[in-house]
Amino acid sequence: MDKLDEISLKRKKAHQKLVSLKSKVYEAFLQMEQAAFSDGALPRKTKELIAIGISVQMDCESCMQWHIDQAVACGATHDEILEAIEVGIEMGAGRVTVSARFALDVMERAFPNEKP
Repeated sequence: MDKLDEISLKRKKAHQKLVSLKSKVYEAFLQMEQAAFSDGALPRKTKELIAIGISVQMDCESCMQWHIDQAVACGATHDEILEAIEVGIEMGAGRVTVSARFALDVMERAFPNEKP
C-alpha cells in the first residue's frame, strides 16, 4: 500500500469511527463542510481549488489529497490544480517576507550607523 492509499484508508476509518460514535462535533463539522463547499456565489470547483492552496500552505497531506480528488470530481483541470498549488506556495513565501521585515528592523537597530 502506498502513502496515498494509506492516507485514504486512515481518513475513511476515522470517518466511520466518528460517525459510529455519534460525535456531535464531527456531525457539525460534516454539516459545515457541506455548507462551505456547496455551490453559491462561488461554484464548488472554485472552493475546492481554494482549499487546495490552503492545504499546501498548511502542509496537510490528507487535506491536499481530499481536495485535489474533490476538485477533479468537480471538473478541475490539471492546470487549474497546479495554479492552486502555486498560490499555496506563494502564500507560504509571503509569510516569510513578514518575518524578513522584522529581521531587517532588528538589523537596523543592531547596526545604527549602517546605511542601506
